[in-house]
Amino acid sequence: MMQRQTAPPRRAYTLAWGGHRLELGVRTCVMGIVNVTPDSFSDGGRFFESNRAIDHGLALVDAGADIIDVGGESTRPFSASVDADKENQRVIPVIAELARQVSVPISIDTTKAAVARRALAAGASIINDVSALRMDEEMGAVAAQSGVPVILMHMLGSPRTMQVKPAYTDVVAEIRAFLAAAVRRAVDSGISQGLTVVDPGIGFGKTVAHNLTLIDRLSDLAELDVPLLIGPSRKAFIRQLLKAPSEADMPPDSAAVEIGTQATVAAAVMNGAHIVRVHNVANTRKTVAIVDAVRQAAD
Repeated sequence: MMQRQTAPPRRAYTLAWGGHRLELGVRTCVMGIVNVTPDSFSDGGRFFESNRAIDHGLALVDAGADIIDVGGESTRPFSASVDADKENQRVIPVIAELARQVSVPISIDTTKAAVARRALAAGASIINDVSALRMDEEMGAVAAQSGVPVILMHMLGSPRTMQVKPAYTDVVAEIRAFLAAAVRRAVDSGISQGLTVVDPGIGFGKTVAHNLTLIDRLSDLAELDVPLLIGPSRKAFIRQLLKAPSEADMPPDSAAVEIGTQATVAAAVMNGAHIVRVHNVANTRKTVAIVDAVRQAAD
């Protein structure tokens, strides 16, 4: 008789801070993306105007987003950085207006303490730092003083260099060690471990094979004992897997890439993701409802 295969267990966590509370474990949390940038890989310029970004954020909440993630600097491969003043000009009006109109927590996607500080004052209540507190030595103190959750992501190098021949001996073991060190760094900065979330950084210094391995073995990161976030939405590895041999690339917002995104979301949730960061919240809400139901049946 064949042994019955079940999804790896997903630990339950509660993120509670300020006036917010997120129960993670039984139901997958969906984070909706608002890029207030002229050059993001998936929707560059589409929501660059504040009014359009605000309307998009409101639409994501209506579609079922549990968190809205607002960013003012592209982190696509080979992108250049922008200064804190320009980043603030982009995100602060959007965050302030969204905070006035919605009750879900708003995350500021930044590596800069000056931007995080202004965003928190404007109404943001989560810091999403793709550098895992490495690019700005003041970021840990800002988070600790504010008492907000911090998302710590793995990235190989910087956005400008991360996709230049990324290589690992053991991609899962190395990223697990990196994230363990990131959590320790956060705790040493005064941030409660109960307010840390880790993200393996799909597409941030990884080949197609690296990304697929991370999704397949996401449960190996459970030993970090913090919630797991994953952001595969519209990433290049999906487009590379789906494009025809004659195509140089696929439009990131195409229907085919959206199907690929939802497939990776389903696989990630089956393997233990607590939060998924996506562009299309409505489709993802449906995907995770089914996968969560399957997980509960297996339990």
